[in-house]
Amino acid sequence: MKKRNPWFWVPSLYFAQGIPYVAVMVISVLMYKRLGISNTDIALYTSWLNLPWVIKPFWSPFIDLLKTKRWWIILMQLLIGSGLGCIAFTLPTPFYLQASLAVFWLIAFSSATHDIAADGFYMLALDSHDQAFYVGIRTTFYRFAVIAGQGLLIMFAGFMETRSGNIPLSWSITFLILSGIFIGLFLYHRFILPRPDSDHPSAEVTPKTIMKAFFETFASFFKKKQAFVGILFMLLYRLPEAQLTKLVTPFLIDPREVGGLGLTTTQIGLAYGTIGTIGLTLGGILGGLAASAGGLKKWLWPMALAITLPDIVFVYLSHALPESLLAVNICVFIEQFGYGFGFAAYMLFLIYYSAGPQSTAHYAICTAFMALGLMLPGMAAGWLQEYMGYGNFFWWVMGCCIVTLLVTALIHVDPEFGKKKADV
Repeated sequence: MKKRNPWFWVPSLYFAQGIPYVAVMVISVLMYKRLGISNTDIALYTSWLNLPWVIKPFWSPFIDLLKTKRWWIILMQLLIGSGLGCIAFTLPTPFYLQASLAVFWLIAFSSATHDIAADGFYMLALDSHDQAFYVGIRTTFYRFAVIAGQGLLIMFAGFMETRSGNIPLSWSITFLILSGIFIGLFLYHRFILPRPDSDHPSAEVTPKTIMKAFFETFASFFKKKQAFVGILFMLLYRLPEAQLTKLVTPFLIDPREVGGLGLTTTQIGLAYGTIGTIGLTLGGILGGLAASAGGLKKWLWPMALAITLPDIVFVYLSHALPESLLAVNICVFIEQFGYGFGFAAYMLFLIYYSAGPQSTAHYAICTAFMALGLMLPGMAAGWLQEYMGYGNFFWWVMGCCIVTLLVTALIHVDPEFGKKKADV
């Protein structure tokens, strides 16, 4: 069918977009921790998995040259589903770390490519009215994927750990189930995705014209006003969170003797994967509403404070080591809610900086800097934590909040940007 009701494919497509990212960036951290890998190695290796999203703008134009966006979506979903199954079979082996990391790399590249194709397909298969109508739906189902992946799935893995007493087997079963879900999504989309007439390889585009346009676009990106401070903001606004994210799960799971909270896998799935994700989502919604009412400039500083100051809850947790799961859940909710609220300013600034004749291409470059800003600090975070201990590490994170506030002070934003336009 050339056309199909978007309710049949938009929710499932963006649910499928969220699952592999969660598997690569979140589930892998907890799995490796449960398998006994050190914090230094976990942070270093899993941070490298950000690289496909960093370099995504370099190969995204070539997807227009070969086949259709629909073809790319189907192929990538098959590769991702197969890759998730391969991870299940590598875990019982003595070389599981090297083998699983290699497969995670395949999944990461496939997921980044799937993102490009899915977002392009969304634009081709829907008219402008439907694009606006379903943008909230796609975001909601992406969040559902996050909750399913780092909440329910992790809780299931914890249940299997308790039931079987075999940690590698428990995670193998978890990834087999995840693979089955994704293969199911691949089969579903193979038949359900529409075939819009506009979804075809571009006849006007050649490798030569792509390379010329790419270098022109890249050069114009760095010629924008406040380019230097803008890139600094993209790289450093999330400096505290980039380090915190890599060590929250190890902190929650490490025993109290080494400064952790000693939670079970199931409890982490509830606290960080479910309660935390709900806080993140609510904070993001409130941040969007606030910015649309008062504009980015008005809310820039409140949002910068919201993304930094709530990190203090981990200083409290690392020193008090509360045994109450309720206290842990409240602290995680506060930190994630603040992150969601403060992250709205970051995303709006990317849109603001990208505005212009090449806004789509410039926004893609902005997202590459966004991924790089997570990747580089995350690589060193594990080593810093093992050198300092959890308590001092979280104080270090609080110190890095000063960097966020400094780069926030450097940027300039039009006071009218983000405000809702008055009806004429």
